[in-house]
Amino acid sequence: MGKLDGKVAIITGAAQGMGEAHARRFVKEGAKVVLTDLNEERGAKIAAELSPHVLFIRHDVSSLEEWLAVVERTEDVFGPVNILVNNAGILGPIADVVEIEPDDYLKVVAVNQHSQVWGMKTVIPSMRKAGGGSIVNISSTAGMVSVVGAPSIAYVGSKFASRGMTKQVAVQFGPDQIRVNSVHPGYIKTPMMIEATDENGGGVADTVPLRRLADPDEVASLVLFLASDESSYVSGMEHVIDGGLIAS
Repeated sequence: MGKLDGKVAIITGAAQGMGEAHARRFVKEGAKVVLTDLNEERGAKIAAELSPHVLFIRHDVSSLEEWLAVVERTEDVFGPVNILVNNAGILGPIADVVEIEPDDYLKVVAVNQHSQVWGMKTVIPSMRKAGGGSIVNISSTAGMVSVVGAPSIAYVGSKFASRGMTKQVAVQFGPDQIRVNSVHPGYIKTPMMIEATDENGGGVADTVPLRRLADPDEVASLVLFLASDESSYVSGMEHVIDGGLIAS
């Protein structure tokens, strides 16, 4: 038996990197999975590879209207939603509070923060029908500590927001047996990371106590635990997976 047998999951940003790793692990553990992303070609290819119980939907996560359509389509095909992984996110340009342009700021916040609000807003009624569920909001170590000279204030602010919203929603909807947790990855060996740097993350692996970047599947193991019934009494917490980075 799989750890997610009989569960219905939505995973955003699932066409590559961590989202793809989550999707592959969830399918292996028996879930029916809806993958969403703007990369229609890549997302559809992954869905076709995985299972007849996988559906891809092109999805602008910053749009409430598109979120409503995704949840409706998921219920029509698979039934009420048990799991949401709010994985989609962007880095945006590197800029401090003085330098950042308004449009850049708003775009990062729309994708990283507003999308998680809309995801939770639209999925919770479906989870109530299912008798409960698990929401995993992907944040970052930049949602735990400040990051000087790297991501923008928009990125850091949106990742801190994810952490706070997670706690608020966990408390409010705990009586509905809906658990909400945030995951805070450090340096992960994703295509985006490698493209921007190299296989060693441009040397950032040397700043990590474990002296390496994480494989996306290592993050997927944590997300799987939080999505599954194995974490049935875990809610409202941040879960850091960074090789000891922010402890040093």
